[in-house]
Amino acid sequence: MQVRDIYVSAPGKAILHGEHAVVHGKVALAVSLNLRTYLSLKASTDGKVCINLPNIDTFLCWDLSELKQLIPYSCGKREEAKRLDAELLRRLREFLDISNGNLDTCNMATLAFLYIYLSLFRSSELPSLKVSVWSELPTGAGLGSSAAYSVCLAAALLSVSEAIPSPLKEWDNTARWCQEDLELINSWAFQGEMIIHGNPSGVDNAVGTWGGMLRFLAGKIIPLSRVPLLRILLTNTKVPRSTKVLVARVKDKINKFPSIMTPVLDSVDAISCTCEKVLSEMTSEPITGEHYNILEELIDINQHHLNVMGVGHPALDTLCRVTLAKGLHSKLTGAGGGGCGITLLRPETDSSVVQTTAQELKDCGFDCWETSIGGPGVQQHSPLSVKEEVLEILTRY
Repeated sequence: MQVRDIYVSAPGKAILHGEHAVVHGKVALAVSLNLRTYLSLKASTDGKVCINLPNIDTFLCWDLSELKQLIPYSCGKREEAKRLDAELLRRLREFLDISNGNLDTCNMATLAFLYIYLSLFRSSELPSLKVSVWSELPTGAGLGSSAAYSVCLAAALLSVSEAIPSPLKEWDNTARWCQEDLELINSWAFQGEMIIHGNPSGVDNAVGTWGGMLRFLAGKIIPLSRVPLLRILLTNTKVPRSTKVLVARVKDKINKFPSIMTPVLDSVDAISCTCEKVLSEMTSEPITGEHYNILEELIDINQHHLNVMGVGHPALDTLCRVTLAKGLHSKLTGAGGGGCGITLLRPETDSSVVQTTAQELKDCGFDCWETSIGGPGVQQHSPLSVKEEVLEILTRY
């Protein structure tokens, strides 16, 4: 097997509308962020497989001979990614000395990498590889950083194993895989997400794979064919939160006040559907100020609903207050209780307004980026199309 250098990237995600609604059979809209995770994969001749995770200052190497011994004799086809191989996972946990109480970012990233690597090459000779990963996404902020990582791993390792062909032609800077190959990438990325999170919805890895915007309802994920590229400010309040605790809080409120909370969830569902309709219009007819007026109103209404549901936070209130003073509209994204928020920027919003708003948010102790939503999913890159500063990090070792 001849291994060629591979560069891939996948986006993070934000929930545009419908946080917590999916738990109750309502519509949620998830969108890709133009903040991406990048991965480079290179062939090696030293009889080792190595991974470098600069974001968490980790460099790890293993001899191929010791990894080969971890592969169970009973194994299915490498193309199958229906369910986790419990025996391989058990052996890897033991090999890496990972117990259930030792689930930090480094351990989970390492476990997902080795699991996908050994699963795909278990029936053939293990290739000697050097893998480096770097992300523009903060970890643990509810922006799908682990899913973007899993999507990159799946795309690169499937390509090396020749389960999917390279979509990149000599004259291309970037390229996307065909639908069938994307489905295979997504299935293996979901394996990585299950290893990292246990019981994920599948939304994050689907956004990382297909990009754009996805409609999520009753466990079904439907990529929308076209969505407008919207400018946003993305703010990380850096307030830690527990998704599990916040989901339980919403359920408790619904059980305590069903006649009050059920209409709230129905309203959030209607907001998601209305937003989807407006965004669809924006791709099929000239975009007007009225489209943005409606999106801003939906953002404000949704944020008030989320406060009613008990998933707001004073830091998120500060975000909304600071941006509204500049004529901008914000809401939380993800589980709430802290975490991140998004602020919609109109096309005519002056750069000076964006800069001063971002600075005021930073003065509040937050991290803030100007980016966009609705960008492409997983891509293969030529080195020329990777940002120079990212390429320098990926090729450092």
